[in-house]
Amino acid sequence: MKKIFFLLTVGAGTLCWAQKQFQPAGSSILETIDGDLDGDKIPEKVIIYTTKDEGELGKIREIQILKKVGTKWTLLEKSRNAVMESNAGGMMGDPYQSTEIQKGILTIIQAGGSSWKWDVTDKYRFQNGHFELIGTSSSAGRPGDYWKETDFNLSTGQMNYKKDVENTAEYGKYLKETYIMKGVKINLQNRNQDKQRKVVLPKTKEEVYF
Repeated sequence: MKKIFFLLTVGAGTLCWAQKQFQPAGSSILETIDGDLDGDKIPEKVIIYTTKDEGELGKIREIQILKKVGTKWTLLEKSRNAVMESNAGGMMGDPYQSTEIQKGILTIIQAGGSSWKWDVTDKYRFQNGHFELIGTSSSAGRPGDYWKETDFNLSTGQMNYKKDVENTAEYGKYLKETYIMKGVKINLQNRNQDKQRKVVLPKTKEEVYF
């Protein structure tokens, strides 16, 4: 029994050391999850930090992905752009909802708004030496007025858009469009780095942001 306790203590100590080694000074941990992201059947560790640094919309968030090589943890990738700042959710405050790992895909979910609400789900896959955005879906609107949804598969280039309208007198009729836009490259490093990317759909003339 004492031997088992000793092994658990060593494992916990190694993790603690790894976190301290890479953790930004003055930051706090928002969430930690484990899962295999590079297909080697060895779980990576994903840590989201709230840093001490102020951005335009609150504290800057940093996501780190740690990989265990032998007995040591190494920093596989990090970004201060993929997770929004602590007050970027508007009236709802913190937009961060959750981070998940399923079948090698890293998923980050964020949301915000007040009576008008929005949400965005980003999916990343480790390929070409980086965590590349392979899909992003979002919705926005207000009950009683309209609700629009966009699903963009960056791997195939297919963007599906629809707008369900309740208040047709003010916002017009139901809209739906599929648009192909290939060659868009976004990764964990440059996601949300600048202003949102905008596309004007050719048929409906709707503006889509991603």
